Amino acid sequence: MQSGNEWPAHRTVAELMGSRPMGGQVPATPVHGFVQTPAALRLSVTAPGPATRHDIELGGLTAFVIEPVLSASECAALIEASERLGFRDEAPGISTPPGMRMNKTVHWLADDALMAPLFQRLASLLPKRLDGATLLPRLSHRLNMYRYDDGDVFNVHIDGDWPGYELDPLRQRMVEWPAGRSRLTMLLYLNGAGEGVQGGATRLLDSGGQSVDVTPRRGTALFFRHGFHPGSVRHIGCTVRGPVPKYVARINVMYDDSTSVPELS
Repeated sequence: MQSGNEWPAHRTVAELMGSRPMGGQVPATPVHGFVQTPAALRLSVTAPGPATRHDIELGGLTAFVIEPVLSASECAALIEASERLGFRDEAPGISTPPGMRMNKTVHWLADDALMAPLFQRLASLLPKRLDGATLLPRLSHRLNMYRYDDGDVFNVHIDGDWPGYELDPLRQRMVEWPAGRSRLTMLLYLNGAGEGVQGGATRLLDSGGQSVDVTPRRGTALFFRHGFHPGSVRHIGCTVRGPVPKYVARINVMYDDSTSVPELS
């Protein structure tokens, strides 16, 4: 892990309307970016072990786990980065009804040094096409980080679909991609029961009301369909209990229905 003087400064790269857990909005809620890539967030393409995919039976809905994705030290670096940027109650650019999102959050923009190797670790196991759209060969660079403290919960919801985002070349502002839209949520677990987290499972619900609980394990990632689509997966971030917070990053997997997008081999 980096020492304090090895972490670069960070700045606000966007200001969006933010929503509070129990209702109300906060203007100019920041999205952050580091002024240069932190050394701890430069990944290699090599995963911490042979990655495998485990499909989840959910009444025909798309959901699966890939593991391992990150090493223990890589997870620790993402946690430290997010704590340095600063968790808060307000979520920028997200509107949830009172009592739904009961946790803390910080949103920030990474860069290719982190996101390109992360995609390469996953690419062969992701659906190449989904509902007629082709997988884009990169992940959105926007990380929606969540910290669940004692008693925190994210009640039943469906994730919205998003455009892709990245930093501009000067790393001063957030730029929206001109093409592509997210279709899969990637929930990247940065810690879990092995680190003392109590509770905090992600509960996936099928169309008949049956559920499957996915227990957070450090360095693994859960994927499921999202957006305004009949195949999207309702889910719950179950309550965390005890002194150890749960840390998770939502990252968007991007697709495009343009015929000009080349399919991955």
